[in-house]
Amino acid sequence: MATADSAYMQALSRVREGADHHEEARGLIAQMTVEERLHCLDGGAPVAGGLADMSRGGYHRRPFRACRVERLGIPGFHFSDGPRGVVVGPATAFPVTMARGASFDVELEERIGDAIGVELRAVGADLYGGVCVNILRHPAWGRAQEVYGEDPHHMGVMGAALASGAQRHVMATVKHFALNSMENARFSVDVTCDERTLHEIYLPHFKHIVDEGIACVMSAYNSVNGSWCGENAELLTDILREQWGFDGFVISDWIFGLRDGVKSVRNGLDVEMPYRMIRHAPIVVALESGELSMEVIDAAVERTLATMLRFNIGDRPISDASVLVSDAHRELAREAAQKSMVLLQNSAVNGVAVLPLIASALESVAVVGRLSDMRNLGDGGSSDVMAPQVVTPLAGIRGALPNVDVLHADGSDVSYAARLAEGADVAVVVVGYTKEDEGEFIGTFEDSQDLAKLFPKDPQPELETAYAAYIAEVDHELPDVMREKSRDVTFAVGGDRTSLRLRDDDVALIRAVAEHQPRTIVVIVAGSAVVMEEWRHDVPAILMSWYSGMEGGYALADVLLGVVNPSGRLPFVVPKSEDHLPFFDATAREITYDYWHGQWKLDRDGNAASFPFGFGLSYTTYSVHDARVQREGDNISICAQVSNTGAIAGASVVQVYASLPGGVVERAQRKLVGFARCVVAAGDTTTIDIDVPVRTLAVRDVKTHDWWLEPGEWVFDIAQYSGDPTGVEARVTMTEERFNR
Repeated sequence: MATADSAYMQALSRVREGADHHEEARGLIAQMTVEERLHCLDGGAPVAGGLADMSRGGYHRRPFRACRVERLGIPGFHFSDGPRGVVVGPATAFPVTMARGASFDVELEERIGDAIGVELRAVGADLYGGVCVNILRHPAWGRAQEVYGEDPHHMGVMGAALASGAQRHVMATVKHFALNSMENARFSVDVTCDERTLHEIYLPHFKHIVDEGIACVMSAYNSVNGSWCGENAELLTDILREQWGFDGFVISDWIFGLRDGVKSVRNGLDVEMPYRMIRHAPIVVALESGELSMEVIDAAVERTLATMLRFNIGDRPISDASVLVSDAHRELAREAAQKSMVLLQNSAVNGVAVLPLIASALESVAVVGRLSDMRNLGDGGSSDVMAPQVVTPLAGIRGALPNVDVLHADGSDVSYAARLAEGADVAVVVVGYTKEDEGEFIGTFEDSQDLAKLFPKDPQPELETAYAAYIAEVDHELPDVMREKSRDVTFAVGGDRTSLRLRDDDVALIRAVAEHQPRTIVVIVAGSAVVMEEWRHDVPAILMSWYSGMEGGYALADVLLGVVNPSGRLPFVVPKSEDHLPFFDATAREITYDYWHGQWKLDRDGNAASFPFGFGLSYTTYSVHDARVQREGDNISICAQVSNTGAIAGASVVQVYASLPGGVVERAQRKLVGFARCVVAAGDTTTIDIDVPVRTLAVRDVKTHDWWLEPGEWVFDIAQYSGDPTGVEARVTMTEERFNR
């Protein structure tokens, strides 16, 4: 921490007493030299030393510091990822974001954000990089697992909850702004997008999180409408700051996040991360020539310092190391995994549903598949968490069935696995993907070789000395599990998926086991949709378990045995064919994003889904009835009754979809505008209340650039998934309105 009498700490004290954080930031800037101000525009660390440290696992050994001015006591901020937990040192690995999206549990996501924030403070971080909310345009996207799903409303609500929990302890970053939903070509692709599509599909969730008070925005690698996101004036200035009123700072995506340093600072990028790379030298030249004014530099520094002051950076409590992988956090990870699992299929065999399994009736269980006893937490890139222990599916099932013979085969010998399954009471086949199949793409750097030429050629001795001192001062333990990572201690290859289907050997294993064992349960491990029409009718039960975190094996056993009633719901549509989805080219240099993807596209084209958005089965049944919908001020107020019509308690996720039959503007057939998760005891009924802001129904007017609510009789479907025939319908007549934001 800075000394109490430093200029920064005095400014911080005044802000806590009610002073304006921007005014105090300007006061600090007035005391800074030109070099100190420029130092706040990047990570302040050397490229050579920084990259060397990262190759030795430095990403997992310390937070990344920026904007530190020691003379004035400005502590800088300290950045650490990631979406499923802290990436520095041993930490709790929660289920991936997509899994948590399937929970539709906003309160749970806020608690996870709180837990991650506490752990961040134990490793010295005060800027969290894990609020990843790029829309899942296509399931092949390698980093799909890092986001909540395909729907803007769902994404915004869940992302805001994570940010809210984390920001009790640290600043949080929402990323990647914007239209970043391709991985292999992320350094080179230009995404073309019209105004309606941009503002109605790819930006509303960002705006929701900005409106909720996020501290920081990270720009994306890709280009949008011909301009790189790290220097895109429309995104960073016109939309983010002028239209939305964002009061925070913007950082670049790492290492190759911009091309033109002068343009980036002029157009609204405040800090280039994580080192002094592309923009320092050009900015110095531009200042000397008069091409760039100090006012532009000062504005960027002000935004960063003002946010640090607003969030009390430099004087936040440090957590005790005991919070890392604490019992409470492991239990939270287990709860998240339990609530995320989606039961997709549960047919009867001999008149009885396969699930839940009755432990007292089991003598033997066959657990097969190459993923059944593998540490498999998901992406091996920037979101990787170094959990010291991971409960695999096999370990979880064995732990839950101490008196049952739990047999195991890795599936490499299909005939052996089938024979093992044939002699058991039931077979659990665990199939899907790993970090080698999908995740952040580092690859061969073919797209980034030319960018490396923009790095400074001159040595940076002062930065090297300061960075070496920081490394010596802050060096968290590199867990043993790092030795298990592919490519030594660098990131896994990952990348966009080459197929939406399971591997041929996984399908062969499923079919062989199902042929010998009628009570076969397929457990799918993946970060997004898997097309499964070729085999899904061969088995009675399918469970989507995701990359379920360090306690995932226990949670899987809880769900299979009915200790927990499955309540996860799909945060995307699972199509019958890849052809029903948007065009996807992992190597594209140019691509157009139109209005249609996911469930909306299937609805428009008249293609039935294998499993629709919001779908998920339970071990009980629910009924939604007696719905009342009315306009109350700025909201549509929705009230409905939810009854548990089965024999055991469970949780239902009630979803509200809006439509305007006969409207003049082309729009989604059903648009999710609200949801509520509710726990209902067997035979009981509970009331759910959902408020839908009227503005949510408006569309972007591309002539006036404001928002227009089309008049007419709006239909609200209160249902359990998109297109649910058992849902109830209510209508409200709306008059024309316009909204500025």
